[in-house]
Parts: sequence; C-alpha cells; structure tokens
Amino acid sequence: MNKKHRNAKEKIDRTTPYEIKEAVDLVKQLVHTKFDETVDLAVNLGVDPRKSDQMVRGSIVLPHGLGKKVRVLVFAKGEKGTEAKESGAEFVGAEDLVEKIQGGWLEFDKVVATPDLMGVVGKLGKVLGPRGLMPNPKSGTVTFDVGKAVQDISAGKADYRTEKAGVIHVSIGKVSFDTDKLIDNAKTVIKAIEKAKPSSSKGKYLKKISISSTMGVGVPVHVPSVASV
Repeated sequence: MNKKHRNAKEKIDRTTPYEIKEAVDLVKQLVHTKFDETVDLAVNLGVDPRKSDQMVRGSIVLPHGLGKKVRVLVFAKGEKGTEAKESGAEFVGAEDLVEKIQGGWLEFDKVVATPDLMGVVGKLGKVLGPRGLMPNPKSGTVTFDVGKAVQDISAGKADYRTEKAGVIHVSIGKVSFDTDKLIDNAKTVIKAIEKAKPSSSKGKYLKKISISSTMGVGVPVHVPSVASV
C-alpha cells in the first residue's frame, strides 16, 4: 500500500456509513492518480448465490451513462447483422469471429448475439464466461432486437450479477462526473437491484453498500440514503 493510499484510508471513518452525497464527494476528493478513474458500487446482499433461485442478475441503462466508449461485438447474420452495424456495433459476424476469438483476440467490451447463433457462441464459453462477456437473455444480450441492445450498451448500460460471497460490483461512471450524476446513477442501480430481489431471500436484503474509485479506498454508504428501504 503506497503512502497516498494509506493517507486516503486514514481520512475515512470505516465504522460510520456516510450519506451518499458525502460518500461520493469523498471518493472524488481522495483520487490520487492522473487518469479518470471509474467509480464502482459494491453491494452486499442477503442472498445465497449458491442457490439458483437466489442469483441476482440483470442490467440497467444509467441516466448519465458510464463515461466511456464501449466496443460492442455482435454475433448476427443477414438483416440482423446489418441492423447491428447501423446501430453502432464495432464488430459483426459469426463463425469468423469465433475463430478470431479462439485465436486470442479480445479487443471488445460487450457481446450481443441473436438466439439462433448461440450454438456457435457456445464454443466460446471458456473464453467469454470467466470475463463476464458471455451473452445472456437476462441481461438483454441474447436477442433478435440487436439494434436496441447495441444502442442501450452504447448509452451506458450497466450489468450486475451476484458473485460468490453475495456481493454485486457495478460501475456507475467516472470520477470526473458531477456528484449529482453519480448519485443518480447509483440510485438507479440500487433501485434495479431492489426490484430483482428473489422471493426466496429472507431477512435483510441490502446489507451493506460501499463506493470507491478504481484505485481508491471503499467508502461505506448509509443504505437508506440511496435505497428505498
């Protein structure tokens, strides 16, 4: 841990959660790098992700986007391939893209596929899966409406899914964003996660929330300041 990181950590009271505005302001103040860091939320949920009916996942278009250009790759043919290109997809194809990716090429950020090509895309499970890039109907990335999917991703669509410890990590923008925009994005994400609460989840659902920048320290957030509970 370098000196700047240590100094930042000392300025945060880890025992008392901060109101969302104060937490966002702290994250922005404590940035000590020269690049425009991404701001992330970490949400601890009262679920058991080992149970399939308690897996929380989905996606939401953020009101103020993510602040970065997203390179979208689409597996589609014919009219759907044309639709994807016209909507701004960076790469469009089918078997040719599978071969390219199997050869080690990964110059893209998001993947969309039409349902009829999922058999082809399935060959890439071991490559795309661990990177969180495998198209999935629940996140809207397996669809015949490829134009809307590409536009939503380009506009700032955030995907979220529960990890092993019951934690969701999701980006909500850049440190250069105005505080109010980061708050709007954070509240939009939390609202989506609340709506996705599994019926089998008992007890406290939103247990803890923290916010941080890419290289920064996590700041605990007072849950009611960003959630409806």
